[in-house]
Amino acid sequence: MSEHIRGYLRDRALPHIWCAGCGHGTVLGCLLRAIQKAGLDQDKTVIVSGIGCSSRATGYMNFDTLHTTHGRALAFATGIKLARPELKVIVITGDGDAAAIGGNHLIHAARRNIGITTICFNNYVYGMTSGQYSPSTPTGSLATTSPFGSIDIPFDLSRLVQAAGGAYVARATTYHVTMLTNLITEALRVDGFSFVEALSQCPTYFGRRNKRGTAVDMLNWFRDNSVNKKALSKLPPEQVEGKIIVGELYRATELKEYTKAYRELVERAKGGVRP
Repeated sequence: MSEHIRGYLRDRALPHIWCAGCGHGTVLGCLLRAIQKAGLDQDKTVIVSGIGCSSRATGYMNFDTLHTTHGRALAFATGIKLARPELKVIVITGDGDAAAIGGNHLIHAARRNIGITTICFNNYVYGMTSGQYSPSTPTGSLATTSPFGSIDIPFDLSRLVQAAGGAYVARATTYHVTMLTNLITEALRVDGFSFVEALSQCPTYFGRRNKRGTAVDMLNWFRDNSVNKKALSKLPPEQVEGKIIVGELYRATELKEYTKAYRELVERAKGGVRP
């Protein structure tokens, strides 16, 4: 880790409390390198999280950070961006935090196209509270709350955000470190709502209960079960079925960022100009 990246961490908060083999440290490393590549001003970047394993990351990051209530990171972040639109606002969230209690905040932040970059650390499970199934847990998977296998159909969070109106959507796994770093870098450069789904291994709860082996085994599974979106047109359907599609999934070209539209509305109201 470079000295500059090291400056993005609060040494006094380390060592971290993530389990051995957890992929969240990898995602955090990708985010820090992306912040460096995007050239963000550390003093003008705010990072917000809710509650969950992923949300602990804000405690380790040497920025202005908020560790907020469960599922409400995007609500807090929206307030920050509206009050101080010149700031770069990043949300760190998990699959449960973002898609269950925080699901409405996610779709409305996306449809407004507000200038927030959201990184979803998706490990398919509620890891912090002992492994309950989450909105992204694959059907049939075991969890403490689905001991005979979950019957729920999981959310495809990336498709959900795209359908809701987000400007940029991407996905990668903790195996695809360079790709994930580059996708987060691009997301940080988007003038609008950007969403990167980072699939992360949880060997302690999801992996152990579902007999996925070690953290290395889970990384190899990501490798063997992912297909780059750029290769889709060259592959027969049978090689794509059931695979994780990684890469840049969607980019809008003509969407106005919400705080800019809001400021224009304020100026029109001041001048008494109606549509």
